Amino acid sequence: MSAQELRDKTPDQLREELAQLKKEQFNLRFQQATGQMENPAKMRQARRQAARVLTILNEKAQAAAE
Repeated sequence: MSAQELRDKTPDQLREELAQLKKEQFNLRFQQATGQMENPAKMRQARRQAARVLTILNEKAQAAAE
């Protein structure tokens, strides 16, 4: 999902997206620990996407505070 698509979402939707990404990261860590991970690049993608969502949430919070 692109940053522009994320900016179009409400803060509540972004929080739900963040929770989903955190669950995905948790599951990927378990797969890695048990040796079942097929694509290690998914860890990086999930981490970056979560950071992207947090950045946009912070931007929205800062814009609301002004």
